Amino acid sequence: MTTPPNLSDTRTWLPLDGLAPGFDAAKAEPTDDLAGRTITVLDDRGTRITHTFGDGSVVWTYEPGTGDATRAESKTDACEVFRVDDDLYYAQFPHAHDPSRAVSLILDLRSGHALSIISVLGAAAAGTTAVQQLFAPARIEGIEARGDAPAPTTELIGRRVLWVYSPQHAYEHVYVSPHWYTWQCLAGPERGLADTDENTVWRIRPGIFVFAWREKVIPCGSVTIADHRNQKALRSYGVLFGADEAGTGQTHFTFGAHGSLLSQTVHPAHYDPARPWEPDAS
Repeated sequence: MTTPPNLSDTRTWLPLDGLAPGFDAAKAEPTDDLAGRTITVLDDRGTRITHTFGDGSVVWTYEPGTGDATRAESKTDACEVFRVDDDLYYAQFPHAHDPSRAVSLILDLRSGHALSIISVLGAAAAGTTAVQQLFAPARIEGIEARGDAPAPTTELIGRRVLWVYSPQHAYEHVYVSPHWYTWQCLAGPERGLADTDENTVWRIRPGIFVFAWREKVIPCGSVTIADHRNQKALRSYGVLFGADEAGTGQTHFTFGAHGSLLSQTVHPAHYDPARPWEPDAS
C-alpha cells in the first residue's frame, strides 16, 4: 500500500522552481502594441517615471519628486507586455541590476491612469512574508485623466473561482476578506495542498481587478490582473516571483489562466467581512 503524503509537512511543499514547467500553458501572447512608444507616469509627489518600450525590453528613467527618497536612475530591463482590454496593458519587468525587485505596471491609455506594483524579495520574519508589495497609483502624462482612478476594493470578497493554468494545473480561489484569500490545488503537482495567504485587490476598470498575493510557506508573491466581466469566461495575466529552491537566487515567470465563477457567498450585513466589524451592542 502506498503511504499518502503528509500534506501538513510544509517542508515537502514544492519550491517555486518546481511549479514553473507547464504552468504557463494558458499564458497570453505578449503584444508589441507599445513598442516604440514612450509613456511617462507621474504620481502625487511629482515623481516621474519614463518608460520607452522596445521589442521585449523597456528603458526606464526614474526622477524622484518631493519627499521621495529613491535615487534618480535609468536602466534597461527585459519586459513583457500583455493586452488586457482595449487600451489597457499589463507590463512586467524584473530589474536586472537588482534581482530582488520586479515591477508590474498597469497602463490604462483610455482613462489616463496607471498603477505600479513593486514586488521586493527579502527574508520572511515574524509578521511579514518574504515578498512585500508596494502599490503606487499615478497619472499618465499627455492623457487627460477621466473616470475613477485605481483603488483598493472589496468587490471580490465572497467569490469562489476556478482558475485553470494548463491541462495539468488548476486551482480554486476563495476571496475571504480584504486581507486574506484561500487557495486549493485541484490538479497538478501541488494537488491536495491548500492554504490561506495575504492578498490585495485593486479595481482598475469595472469588472477588471489587480489581484496580488504573498505566500507565507513558499517565499514568493504574485501580481495578476484579472477580467471578471464574464463570470463563465474569466481571464487573468500574471507573474510569480520569489526565491529559488536553493534560496540564493530568484525565480520569475509570467503565466495566464482561464477561469469561471463557482459560487458567491453573501454574508449577513453584520458579519460581512468587507465591512468594518462592530460588536453587537445588544
